[in-house]
Amino acid sequence: MMILVTGGSGSGKSAFAEDQVVSFGEAERVYIATMFPFDEESKKRVQRHRNMRSGKGFETIECYTDLAQVRVSKGSTVLLECMSNLVANEMFQENGAHERTVQEILKGVKSLLAQAGNLVIVTNEIFSEAASYEGETETYQKYLGKINQELAHLADEVVEVVYGIPVYHKKSKGGTSHEKSVE
Repeated sequence: MMILVTGGSGSGKSAFAEDQVVSFGEAERVYIATMFPFDEESKKRVQRHRNMRSGKGFETIECYTDLAQVRVSKGSTVLLECMSNLVANEMFQENGAHERTVQEILKGVKSLLAQAGNLVIVTNEIFSEAASYEGETETYQKYLGKINQELAHLADEVVEVVYGIPVYHKKSKGGTSHEKSVE
């Protein structure tokens, strides 16, 4: 099963995604961390997320670019956080995919889907702003938008977390869902 979790900053999407992973049971849990800790603020965020995962049995793999090279155990449950960081890394890091960002990230996601039993992906909702951007920011939004659309198509479930409340835009076939409220 693949679940795409989206929401704005501070919406509770990370906690919800972790709860989804735990709800899949005792399979090996892998957390793919994509935030490159480049300054003090990002280092604090990384530590906050590590504290949130503490005691939940996650093995952490740091992956800033080239998601397709990541290997996980067959049948494991994988949490990929966060797509918006991965897109920025691929676009702007020296060893990133640059203009091939969309293709390379989707290749990596499909590779994970072929390996994992369950895949939960966190992304950010950045498209509700009225502001207009140009240049690299506009390209970033375009790439993230294309990737999010493709991920939503591939996903069994698409969930937007709003103020800690999950809103399902797509549920798995047969009506079964891993619906859980965020505490």
